[in-house]
Amino acid sequence: MHYVFISEFISLSWTGLWWGLGIGYVVMILCVIVVVISENRNPLKTLGWVMALLLFPVGGVILYFVFGRSIRNVRMISRRNRRKLLKHEGTQPLPKLDRQLTVENRQRIRLAYSIGGANLYTGNDVMIFNSGERHFKALFDDLRNAREYINLQFYIIACDSIGRELRDILIERARAGVKVRVIYDYIGSFDARRRDFFQRMKENGVEVHSFFRLSFPSHVNRLNWRNHRKVVVIDGKVGYIGGMNVAERYVSGGALGKWRDTAARITGPCVAALQYHFAVDWKFMGHDLLCDPVGSDKAVWHEGVRNVTLQVLASGPNDRWGNMTLLFYKAISSARRRVWLQTPYFLPSEGLLKALESAALAGVDVRVMMPMRSDSRVLTYSSHSYIEECLLAGVKVYLYDAGMLHAKVLIVDDDFSTLGSTNFDFRSLEHNFEENVVMYSPETNRILTKNFEEDAKECVKLKLSEWNRRDGKRKFQESLCRLLSPIL
Repeated sequence: MHYVFISEFISLSWTGLWWGLGIGYVVMILCVIVVVISENRNPLKTLGWVMALLLFPVGGVILYFVFGRSIRNVRMISRRNRRKLLKHEGTQPLPKLDRQLTVENRQRIRLAYSIGGANLYTGNDVMIFNSGERHFKALFDDLRNAREYINLQFYIIACDSIGRELRDILIERARAGVKVRVIYDYIGSFDARRRDFFQRMKENGVEVHSFFRLSFPSHVNRLNWRNHRKVVVIDGKVGYIGGMNVAERYVSGGALGKWRDTAARITGPCVAALQYHFAVDWKFMGHDLLCDPVGSDKAVWHEGVRNVTLQVLASGPNDRWGNMTLLFYKAISSARRRVWLQTPYFLPSEGLLKALESAALAGVDVRVMMPMRSDSRVLTYSSHSYIEECLLAGVKVYLYDAGMLHAKVLIVDDDFSTLGSTNFDFRSLEHNFEENVVMYSPETNRILTKNFEEDAKECVKLKLSEWNRRDGKRKFQESLCRLLSPIL
Protein backbone atom coordinates (compact mmCIF):
# COMPACT_ATOMS: atom_id res chain seq x y z
CA MET A 1 0.00 0.00 0.00
CA HIS A 2 2.84 2.33 0.88
CA TYR A 3 4.54 1.73 -2.49
CA VAL A 4 1.24 2.24 -4.37
CA PHE A 5 0.76 5.60 -2.67
CA ILE A 6 4.27 6.73 -3.57
CA SER A 7 3.80 5.56 -7.19
CA GLU A 8 0.50 7.45 -7.51
CA PHE A 9 2.07 10.56 -5.96
CA ILE A 10 4.99 10.48 -8.44
CA SER A 11 2.56 9.93 -11.34
CA LEU A 12 0.44 12.89 -10.27
CA SER A 13 3.56 15.03 -9.83
CA TRP A 14 4.77 14.22 -13.33
CA THR A 15 1.30 14.88 -14.74
CA GLY A 16 1.16 18.24 -12.95
CA LEU A 17 4.63 19.10 -14.18
CA TRP A 18 3.74 18.33 -17.79
CA TRP A 19 0.51 20.30 -17.50
CA GLY A 20 2.46 23.21 -16.03
CA LEU A 21 5.04 23.10 -18.81
CA GLY A 22 2.32 22.87 -21.45
CA ILE A 23 0.40 25.82 -20.05
CA GLY A 24 3.62 27.82 -19.72
CA TYR A 25 4.55 27.08 -23.32
CA VAL A 26 1.11 28.11 -24.60
CA VAL A 27 1.38 31.34 -22.62
CA MET A 28 4.82 31.98 -24.12
CA ILE A 29 3.50 31.43 -27.68
CA LEU A 30 0.61 33.81 -27.02
CA CYS A 31 3.00 36.41 -25.59
CA VAL A 32 5.22 36.17 -28.67
CA ILE A 33 2.16 36.57 -30.90
CA VAL A 34 1.15 39.67 -28.93
CA VAL A 35 4.68 41.08 -29.43
CA VAL A 36 4.54 40.38 -33.18
CA ILE A 37 1.15 42.06 -33.52
CA SER A 38 2.14 45.06 -31.38
CA GLU A 39 5.12 45.82 -33.67
CA ASN A 40 2.62 47.04 -36.32
CA ARG A 41 4.54 45.62 -39.25
CA ASN A 42 3.32 44.91 -42.74
CA PRO A 43 0.09 42.91 -42.15
CA LEU A 44 1.23 40.13 -44.50
CA LYS A 45 4.45 39.65 -42.54
CA THR A 46 2.62 39.81 -39.23
CA LEU A 47 0.09 37.23 -40.40
CA GLY A 48 2.90 35.01 -41.68
CA TRP A 49 4.68 35.01 -38.32
CA VAL A 50 1.43 34.43 -36.41
CA MET A 51 0.58 31.45 -38.63
CA ALA A 52 4.12 30.06 -38.22
CA LEU A 53 3.87 30.35 -34.43
CA LEU A 54 0.46 28.66 -34.36
CA LEU A 55 1.19 25.86 -36.83
CA PHE A 56 4.82 25.17 -35.87
CA PRO A 57 5.13 26.28 -32.24
CA VAL A 58 8.65 25.02 -31.55
CA GLY A 59 10.19 25.82 -34.94
CA GLY A 60 8.18 29.03 -35.24
CA VAL A 61 9.52 30.44 -31.97
CA ILE A 62 13.11 29.59 -32.92
CA LEU A 63 12.73 31.15 -36.37
CA TYR A 64 11.14 34.26 -34.89
CA PHE A 65 13.94 34.85 -32.39
CA VAL A 66 16.57 34.30 -35.12
CA PHE A 67 14.92 36.06 -38.09
CA GLY A 68 11.82 37.86 -36.91
CA ARG A 69 12.98 40.31 -34.24
CA SER A 70 12.76 44.01 -35.03
CA ILE A 71 15.27 46.71 -34.05
CA ARG A 72 13.33 49.54 -35.63
CA ASN A 73 13.98 52.86 -33.85
CA VAL A 74 17.01 51.45 -32.00
CA ARG A 75 19.66 54.19 -31.83
CA MET A 76 23.06 53.28 -33.24
CA ILE A 77 24.69 56.01 -31.15
CA SER A 78 23.46 58.42 -28.47
CA ARG A 79 22.08 61.82 -29.37
CA ARG A 80 25.07 63.46 -27.68
CA ASN A 81 27.58 61.53 -29.77
CA ARG A 82 25.55 62.10 -32.92
CA ARG A 83 25.66 65.86 -32.29
CA LYS A 84 29.45 65.67 -31.86
CA LEU A 85 29.85 63.85 -35.16
CA LEU A 86 27.51 66.19 -37.01
CA LYS A 87 29.38 69.19 -35.65
CA HIS A 88 32.66 67.63 -36.70
CA GLU A 89 31.24 66.90 -40.16
CA GLY A 90 30.17 70.53 -40.43
CA THR A 91 26.52 69.69 -41.02
CA GLN A 92 24.31 72.71 -41.52
CA PRO A 93 20.54 73.02 -41.87
CA LEU A 94 19.43 72.27 -45.41
CA PRO A 95 20.13 75.47 -47.38
CA LYS A 96 17.74 77.19 -49.71
CA LEU A 97 17.86 75.00 -52.79
CA ASP A 98 19.08 76.32 -56.11
CA ARG A 99 16.23 77.08 -58.50
CA GLN A 100 18.27 75.43 -61.24
CA LEU A 101 17.35 72.14 -59.61
CA THR A 102 14.09 70.67 -60.88
CA VAL A 103 11.05 70.65 -58.61
CA GLU A 104 11.30 66.85 -58.45
CA ASN A 105 14.94 66.97 -57.34
CA ARG A 106 14.26 69.61 -54.72
CA GLN A 107 11.61 67.30 -53.25
CA ARG A 108 13.97 64.32 -53.32
CA ILE A 109 16.69 66.33 -51.59
CA ARG A 110 14.29 67.40 -48.83
CA LEU A 111 13.09 63.82 -48.43
CA ALA A 112 16.61 62.39 -48.01
CA TYR A 113 17.42 65.16 -45.53
CA SER A 114 14.20 64.61 -43.54
CA ILE A 115 14.43 60.83 -43.21
CA GLY A 116 18.18 60.29 -43.04
CA GLY A 117 19.76 63.65 -42.24
CA ALA A 118 21.46 63.52 -45.65
CA ASN A 119 23.30 66.82 -45.94
CA LEU A 120 23.63 68.39 -49.41
CA TYR A 121 27.18 68.85 -50.73
CA THR A 122 28.13 70.85 -53.80
CA GLY A 123 31.47 71.07 -55.61
CA ASN A 124 32.41 67.38 -55.55
CA ASP A 125 34.35 65.45 -58.17
CA VAL A 126 33.10 61.97 -59.07
CA MET A 127 34.74 59.14 -61.02
CA ILE A 128 32.46 56.21 -61.87
CA PHE A 129 33.77 52.67 -62.36
CA ASN A 130 32.02 49.82 -64.14
CA SER A 131 35.16 47.69 -64.21
CA GLY A 132 36.53 45.89 -61.18
CA GLU A 133 40.05 46.10 -62.56
CA ARG A 134 39.94 49.91 -62.88
CA HIS A 135 38.19 50.26 -59.53
CA PHE A 136 40.72 48.26 -57.52
CA LYS A 137 43.69 49.84 -59.28
CA ALA A 138 42.47 53.34 -58.35
CA LEU A 139 41.49 52.27 -54.82
CA PHE A 140 44.79 50.52 -54.11
CA ASP A 141 46.78 53.48 -55.49
CA ASP A 142 44.89 55.83 -53.16
CA LEU A 143 45.41 53.49 -50.21
CA ARG A 144 49.15 53.34 -50.86
CA ASN A 145 49.23 57.15 -50.76
CA ALA A 146 47.38 57.40 -47.42
CA ARG A 147 49.23 59.53 -44.88
CA GLU A 148 46.91 59.94 -41.88
CA TYR A 149 44.17 57.31 -41.73
CA ILE A 150 42.19 54.72 -43.64
CA ASN A 151 38.63 53.78 -42.65
CA LEU A 152 37.36 50.83 -44.68
CA GLN A 153 34.30 48.62 -44.54
CA PHE A 154 33.06 45.86 -46.83
CA TYR A 155 30.44 43.15 -46.61
CA ILE A 156 32.81 40.60 -48.15
CA ILE A 157 36.58 40.65 -47.97
CA ALA A 158 37.70 37.44 -49.63
CA CYS A 159 40.89 35.54 -48.92
CA ASP A 160 41.98 35.57 -52.58
CA SER A 161 44.51 37.53 -54.65
CA ILE A 162 42.59 40.82 -54.40
CA GLY A 163 41.89 40.37 -50.69
CA ARG A 164 45.50 39.53 -49.95
CA GLU A 165 46.73 42.54 -51.92
CA LEU A 166 44.41 44.77 -49.89
CA ARG A 167 45.60 43.16 -46.65
CA ASP A 168 49.26 43.70 -47.54
CA ILE A 169 48.66 47.36 -48.42
CA LEU A 170 46.83 47.99 -45.15
CA ILE A 171 49.55 46.27 -43.12
CA GLU A 172 52.27 48.30 -44.87
CA ARG A 173 50.41 51.56 -44.21
CA ALA A 174 49.81 50.62 -40.55
CA ARG A 175 53.51 49.92 -40.11
CA ALA A 176 54.21 53.34 -41.65
CA GLY A 177 52.18 55.00 -38.89
CA VAL A 178 48.86 55.41 -40.71
CA LYS A 179 45.80 54.70 -38.55
CA VAL A 180 43.97 51.85 -40.29
CA ARG A 181 40.50 50.66 -39.28
CA VAL A 182 38.55 47.86 -40.95
CA ILE A 183 34.94 46.74 -40.52
CA TYR A 184 33.88 43.48 -42.15
CA ASP A 185 30.60 41.63 -41.92
CA TYR A 186 30.79 38.55 -39.71
CA ILE A 187 28.70 36.40 -42.09
CA GLY A 188 29.73 37.92 -45.43
CA SER A 189 33.45 37.52 -44.70
CA PHE A 190 33.15 34.23 -42.85
CA ASP A 191 35.55 32.37 -45.16
CA ALA A 192 38.36 34.89 -44.66
CA ARG A 193 37.71 35.05 -40.92
CA ARG A 194 38.05 31.30 -40.41
CA ARG A 195 41.37 31.33 -42.27
CA ASP A 196 42.92 33.82 -39.82
CA PHE A 197 43.01 36.37 -42.63
CA PHE A 198 42.10 39.22 -40.29
CA GLN A 199 44.28 37.98 -37.45
CA ARG A 200 47.36 38.77 -39.49
CA MET A 201 46.11 42.34 -39.91
CA LYS A 202 45.58 42.69 -36.17
CA GLU A 203 49.07 41.38 -35.44
CA ASN A 204 50.47 44.15 -37.64
CA GLY A 205 48.65 47.13 -36.15
CA VAL A 206 45.41 47.22 -38.15
CA GLU A 207 42.25 47.67 -36.07
CA VAL A 208 39.89 45.03 -37.43
CA HIS A 209 36.39 44.35 -36.16
CA SER A 210 33.44 42.30 -37.36
CA PHE A 211 29.97 43.81 -37.47
CA PHE A 212 27.31 41.97 -35.43
CA ARG A 213 29.48 39.03 -34.39
CA LEU A 214 27.38 35.92 -33.82
CA SER A 215 27.60 33.74 -30.75
CA PHE A 216 25.28 31.01 -29.55
CA PRO A 217 22.90 31.39 -27.88
CA SER A 218 23.15 35.01 -26.70
CA HIS A 219 23.59 36.72 -30.07
CA VAL A 220 22.10 34.24 -32.52
CA ASN A 221 19.27 36.73 -33.21
CA ARG A 222 21.82 38.99 -34.98
CA LEU A 223 21.94 36.59 -37.95
CA ASN A 224 19.31 38.49 -39.92
CA TRP A 225 20.97 41.94 -39.69
CA ARG A 226 24.01 42.29 -41.91
CA ASN A 227 26.24 45.28 -42.73
CA HIS A 228 26.18 45.31 -46.52
CA ARG A 229 27.97 48.66 -46.96
CA LYS A 230 31.07 49.09 -49.14
CA VAL A 231 32.79 52.35 -48.20
CA VAL A 232 36.38 53.58 -47.94
CA VAL A 233 37.58 56.94 -46.55
CA ILE A 234 41.23 57.96 -46.99
CA ASP A 235 42.65 60.94 -45.07
CA GLY A 236 39.25 62.63 -45.15
CA LYS A 237 39.93 63.64 -48.76
CA VAL A 238 39.08 60.60 -50.89
CA GLY A 239 36.04 58.35 -50.59
CA TYR A 240 34.81 55.22 -52.37
CA ILE A 241 31.29 53.84 -52.39
CA GLY A 242 29.52 51.26 -54.52
CA GLY A 243 28.47 47.67 -54.90
CA MET A 244 31.83 45.91 -55.26
CA ASN A 245 33.12 43.70 -52.49
CA VAL A 246 36.82 42.84 -52.18
CA ALA A 247 37.10 39.70 -54.29
CA GLU A 248 38.94 38.42 -57.35
CA ARG A 249 35.71 37.68 -59.23
CA TYR A 250 35.14 41.40 -59.83
CA VAL A 251 38.36 41.42 -61.88
CA SER A 252 38.62 38.04 -63.56
CA GLY A 253 35.06 36.74 -63.31
CA GLY A 254 33.71 33.58 -61.76
CA ALA A 255 31.71 30.47 -62.55
CA LEU A 256 28.86 32.62 -63.92
CA GLY A 257 31.14 34.64 -66.20
CA LYS A 258 32.22 38.22 -65.62
CA TRP A 259 30.99 40.10 -62.57
CA ARG A 260 29.66 43.48 -63.66
CA ASP A 261 29.34 46.10 -60.91
CA THR A 262 29.43 49.86 -60.35
CA ALA A 263 31.30 52.05 -57.85
CA ALA A 264 32.35 55.68 -57.47
CA ARG A 265 35.39 57.60 -56.27
CA ILE A 266 34.47 60.90 -54.59
CA THR A 267 36.64 63.85 -53.67
CA GLY A 268 35.33 67.01 -52.08
CA PRO A 269 33.15 67.94 -49.12
CA CYS A 270 30.87 64.88 -49.47
CA VAL A 271 33.67 62.66 -48.14
CA ALA A 272 32.65 63.99 -44.71
CA ALA A 273 29.32 62.17 -45.05
CA LEU A 274 31.05 58.86 -45.80
CA GLN A 275 33.27 59.41 -42.77
CA TYR A 276 30.26 60.24 -40.59
CA HIS A 277 28.46 56.97 -41.36
CA PHE A 278 31.64 54.94 -40.83
CA ALA A 279 32.07 56.66 -37.45
CA VAL A 280 28.49 55.77 -36.50
CA ASP A 281 29.08 52.10 -37.33
CA TRP A 282 32.37 52.15 -35.44
CA LYS A 283 30.73 53.60 -32.32
CA PHE A 284 27.80 51.20 -32.63
CA MET A 285 30.25 48.31 -32.20
CA GLY A 286 31.35 49.75 -28.86
CA HIS A 287 34.51 51.60 -29.85
CA ASP A 288 35.61 55.16 -29.22
CA LEU A 289 33.93 57.98 -31.09
CA LEU A 290 35.95 58.80 -34.22
CA CYS A 291 36.70 62.44 -34.89
CA ASP A 292 39.29 62.06 -37.63
CA PRO A 293 40.01 65.27 -39.54
CA VAL A 294 37.98 65.66 -42.72
CA GLY A 295 39.73 68.01 -45.12
CA SER A 296 37.78 70.44 -47.26
CA ASP A 297 40.61 70.45 -49.83
CA LYS A 298 40.32 67.81 -52.51
CA ALA A 299 42.77 65.13 -53.45
CA VAL A 300 44.38 65.28 -56.88
CA TRP A 301 41.73 65.07 -59.59
CA HIS A 302 42.40 62.59 -62.36
CA GLU A 303 39.29 62.18 -64.47
CA GLY A 304 35.52 62.04 -64.15
CA VAL A 305 32.83 64.63 -63.52
CA ARG A 306 33.55 67.88 -61.69
CA ASN A 307 31.37 70.03 -59.42
CA VAL A 308 28.68 67.42 -58.71
CA THR A 309 25.94 67.96 -56.10
CA LEU A 310 25.66 64.92 -53.84
CA GLN A 311 23.90 63.42 -50.85
CA VAL A 312 24.79 60.22 -49.00
CA LEU A 313 21.85 58.26 -47.62
CA ALA A 314 22.36 55.36 -45.22
CA SER A 315 19.66 52.90 -44.27
CA GLY A 316 19.24 49.99 -41.90
CA PRO A 317 16.75 47.82 -40.02
CA ASN A 318 16.67 50.45 -37.26
CA ASP A 319 15.29 53.17 -39.56
CA ARG A 320 12.02 54.75 -38.55
CA TRP A 321 10.95 55.29 -42.17
CA GLY A 322 12.83 52.77 -44.31
CA ASN A 323 15.13 55.33 -45.89
CA MET A 324 16.07 53.73 -49.20
CA THR A 325 12.55 52.44 -49.80
CA LEU A 326 11.11 55.93 -49.53
CA LEU A 327 13.82 57.48 -51.71
CA PHE A 328 13.34 54.84 -54.42
CA TYR A 329 9.58 55.23 -54.26
CA LYS A 330 9.76 59.02 -54.50
CA ALA A 331 12.27 58.97 -57.35
CA ILE A 332 10.27 56.45 -59.39
CA SER A 333 6.82 57.88 -58.76
CA SER A 334 7.91 61.43 -59.67
CA ALA A 335 9.79 60.41 -62.83
CA ARG A 336 8.70 62.29 -65.94
CA ARG A 337 10.66 60.66 -68.74
CA ARG A 338 12.82 57.72 -67.69
CA VAL A 339 13.44 55.13 -64.96
CA TRP A 340 16.32 52.74 -65.62
CA LEU A 341 17.19 50.21 -62.93
CA GLN A 342 20.04 47.72 -62.60
CA THR A 343 19.88 45.24 -59.74
CA PRO A 344 21.26 41.76 -59.08
CA TYR A 345 18.08 40.71 -57.26
CA PHE A 346 14.66 42.03 -58.22
CA LEU A 347 12.35 41.33 -55.29
CA PRO A 348 10.40 44.58 -54.90
CA SER A 349 7.89 45.38 -52.23
CA GLU A 350 4.31 45.81 -53.40
CA GLY A 351 4.67 49.60 -53.27
CA LEU A 352 7.86 49.72 -55.34
CA LEU A 353 6.46 47.25 -57.88
CA LYS A 354 3.33 49.38 -58.31
CA ALA A 355 5.47 52.51 -58.63
CA LEU A 356 7.37 50.94 -61.54
CA GLU A 357 4.20 49.65 -63.15
CA SER A 358 2.30 52.92 -62.79
CA ALA A 359 5.23 54.87 -64.24
CA ALA A 360 5.37 52.54 -67.25
CA LEU A 361 1.60 52.67 -67.75
CA ALA A 362 1.80 56.48 -67.66
CA GLY A 363 4.26 56.49 -70.56
CA VAL A 364 7.56 56.75 -68.69
CA ASP A 365 10.41 54.71 -70.21
CA VAL A 366 10.91 52.09 -67.48
CA ARG A 367 13.68 49.54 -67.92
CA VAL A 368 14.78 46.87 -65.46
CA MET A 369 18.01 44.92 -65.92
CA MET A 370 18.75 41.84 -63.84
CA PRO A 371 20.88 38.70 -64.28
CA MET A 372 19.81 35.83 -66.48
CA ARG A 373 21.40 33.65 -63.77
CA SER A 374 22.38 35.08 -60.39
CA ASP A 375 24.66 33.55 -57.75
CA SER A 376 21.59 32.04 -56.07
CA ARG A 377 19.12 29.82 -57.92
CA VAL A 378 16.36 30.59 -55.42
CA LEU A 379 16.91 34.35 -55.85
CA THR A 380 16.95 33.93 -59.64
CA TYR A 381 13.59 32.16 -59.59
CA SER A 382 12.15 34.69 -57.14
CA SER A 383 13.33 37.65 -59.22
CA HIS A 384 11.99 36.17 -62.45
CA SER A 385 8.57 35.61 -60.89
CA TYR A 386 7.94 39.37 -61.13
CA ILE A 387 8.78 39.65 -64.82
CA GLU A 388 5.40 38.77 -66.33
CA GLU A 389 3.47 41.49 -64.51
CA CYS A 390 6.20 44.02 -65.33
CA LEU A 391 5.98 43.16 -69.03
CA LEU A 392 2.19 43.43 -68.92
CA ALA A 393 2.54 46.98 -67.56
CA GLY A 394 4.98 47.98 -70.30
CA VAL A 395 8.21 47.72 -68.28
CA LYS A 396 11.12 46.75 -70.55
CA VAL A 397 13.00 43.84 -68.95
CA TYR A 398 16.58 42.92 -69.82
CA LEU A 399 18.27 39.72 -68.65
CA TYR A 400 22.04 40.10 -68.48
CA ASP A 401 23.57 37.02 -70.12
CA ALA A 402 27.32 37.74 -69.96
CA GLY A 403 27.76 36.81 -66.31
CA MET A 404 26.59 38.13 -62.95
CA LEU A 405 25.12 41.62 -63.01
CA HIS A 406 25.87 42.90 -59.50
CA ALA A 407 25.39 46.65 -60.13
CA LYS A 408 22.88 48.58 -58.03
CA VAL A 409 22.03 51.68 -60.06
CA LEU A 410 18.87 53.77 -60.46
CA ILE A 411 18.73 56.46 -63.19
CA VAL A 412 15.75 58.80 -63.28
CA ASP A 413 15.20 61.38 -66.03
CA ASP A 414 18.33 63.36 -66.93
CA ASP A 415 19.65 64.59 -63.59
CA PHE A 416 18.99 62.08 -60.80
CA SER A 417 20.89 58.87 -60.15
CA THR A 418 21.97 56.77 -57.22
CA LEU A 419 24.43 53.92 -56.77
CA GLY A 420 25.78 52.05 -53.77
CA SER A 421 25.19 48.81 -51.92
CA THR A 422 21.37 48.72 -51.95
CA ASN A 423 19.73 45.91 -53.92
CA PHE A 424 16.13 46.20 -55.07
CA ASP A 425 14.95 43.50 -52.69
CA PHE A 426 13.41 42.96 -49.27
CA ARG A 427 16.69 42.06 -47.56
CA SER A 428 18.50 45.22 -48.61
CA LEU A 429 15.56 47.49 -47.94
CA GLU A 430 14.47 46.02 -44.60
CA HIS A 431 17.22 43.94 -42.96
CA ASN A 432 20.64 45.15 -44.14
CA PHE A 433 22.68 48.22 -43.26
CA GLU A 434 23.15 49.92 -46.64
CA GLU A 435 24.62 53.14 -48.03
CA ASN A 436 24.11 54.96 -51.35
CA VAL A 437 25.37 58.15 -52.92
CA VAL A 438 22.68 60.24 -54.61
CA MET A 439 23.83 62.38 -57.54
CA TYR A 440 22.04 65.39 -59.01
CA SER A 441 24.02 65.75 -62.20
CA PRO A 442 23.29 65.45 -65.94
CA GLU A 443 26.92 64.44 -66.52
CA THR A 444 26.87 61.46 -64.15
CA ASN A 445 23.50 60.44 -65.61
CA ARG A 446 25.03 60.40 -69.09
CA ILE A 447 27.88 58.14 -67.91
CA LEU A 448 25.53 55.72 -66.14
CA THR A 449 23.14 55.78 -69.10
CA LYS A 450 25.98 54.90 -71.47
CA ASN A 451 27.02 52.05 -69.18
CA PHE A 452 23.43 50.78 -69.11
CA GLU A 453 23.22 50.86 -72.89
CA GLU A 454 26.53 49.00 -73.22
CA ASP A 455 25.31 46.36 -70.77
CA ALA A 456 22.05 46.05 -72.72
CA LYS A 457 24.08 44.76 -75.69
CA GLU A 458 24.91 41.72 -73.57
CA CYS A 459 21.31 41.18 -72.49
CA VAL A 460 18.27 39.36 -73.76
CA LYS A 461 15.40 41.84 -74.05
CA LEU A 462 12.25 39.96 -73.14
CA LYS A 463 8.99 39.84 -75.02
CA LEU A 464 5.82 38.85 -73.20
CA SER A 465 4.79 36.27 -75.79
CA GLU A 466 8.18 34.53 -75.61
CA TRP A 467 8.43 34.75 -71.82
CA ASN A 468 5.03 33.10 -71.37
CA ARG A 469 6.23 30.08 -73.34
CA ARG A 470 8.65 28.94 -70.62
CA ASP A 471 7.77 25.50 -69.27
CA GLY A 472 5.31 24.89 -66.47
CA LYS A 473 7.95 23.46 -64.14
CA ARG A 474 9.91 26.71 -64.31
CA LYS A 475 6.77 28.76 -63.62
CA PHE A 476 5.98 26.66 -60.57
CA GLN A 477 9.55 27.01 -59.26
CA GLU A 478 9.31 30.79 -59.65
CA SER A 479 5.97 30.95 -57.87
CA LEU A 480 7.19 28.73 -55.04
CA CYS A 481 10.38 30.77 -54.51
CA ARG A 482 8.39 34.01 -54.62
CA LEU A 483 6.66 32.95 -51.41
CA LEU A 484 10.05 33.28 -49.71
CA SER A 485 10.72 36.77 -51.12
CA PRO A 486 10.06 38.70 -47.91
CA ILE A 487 12.71 36.74 -45.99
CA LEU A 488 15.34 36.24 -48.73
